[in-house]
Amino acid sequence: MRYDYAAAGFYTFDCLGWPVADVPPGGGTNFIREITLAVSGAAGTAAIAAAKLGLKTLAIGGYGQDMTGDWAVARLAEFGIDTSGLQRMAGVPSSSSIVLTRADGSRPALHVKGATGHFTVPPADFDRVTDARIFHLGGVGLMDAMDGAPNAALMRHAKARGCITTVDVFAGSREDMADVAAVLPWTDYFIPSVEEARALTGLTDLDAMAQAFLDLGAGACVFTLGAEGAYYCDRQALCFTIPAFAIDVVCTCGCGDVFNAGFATGLLHGMTPQDCVRLAQACSALNATGLGSQAGIVSLPDTLTFMKNCTVKAA
Repeated sequence: MRYDYAAAGFYTFDCLGWPVADVPPGGGTNFIREITLAVSGAAGTAAIAAAKLGLKTLAIGGYGQDMTGDWAVARLAEFGIDTSGLQRMAGVPSSSSIVLTRADGSRPALHVKGATGHFTVPPADFDRVTDARIFHLGGVGLMDAMDGAPNAALMRHAKARGCITTVDVFAGSREDMADVAAVLPWTDYFIPSVEEARALTGLTDLDAMAQAFLDLGAGACVFTLGAEGAYYCDRQALCFTIPAFAIDVVCTCGCGDVFNAGFATGLLHGMTPQDCVRLAQACSALNATGLGSQAGIVSLPDTLTFMKNCTVKAA
């Protein structure tokens, strides 16, 4: 395979500010400590984290022909990511967000869906974009032109090529379940947040939610639980929960997305499921120590050192 990791789906430009206590009324101004720019999204953040962890990475998605798109594509290239899979689309804006990060790490946002909802991967490109050891589809539920049958065909092709497949979502309700169900038969690892899993299934019990997705074809489920850690369950009946690392949170933007890349890196290094989850959690924890989705992670050796030495929260 030409690439270690191919990340397809949701790429966005983010402008983030921290810490934001409230939005001033009228035309008022509040002063904050930091503003930064970042490439984000369930595919974009994962691609950057994967590259930082040493994986040869291909980006697949859409951006507009605008300044935010120019900056985002150039920023991805700075990390050594192959951006040849990114489409620059006329007539639609780049997916972009304004993220207001509170002191507790929560992050209300304003978002323009833009090119993420318009780009497509034609079947003629399937071989090229799945030329990877791991194929990651990030942002199911937000990819209007690809969700459903087109994403299912792409994932089916990735599995036929021999890729390990991972899926993350942007899901807020039961209405998104059809798009998720379409790709699960070709998904080795389904990695939503627990909030997304609840929204999709209408359930609250971790085991019951996992079983619902396994019944739809997923090989394994990994739910990110925020400050509570992460949960894993697969078809071989291996199920466990691992607590989170104890850190001082600055911003949680991108934590679930870098989790995807950390988990994939563990798989490619032959780690056990427990250690894959632990590495993924270390990536999330490091990401949360800074502002924006490019914060925290430096390299795989640095992350492994953090993983070894950082205190874990009490279960």
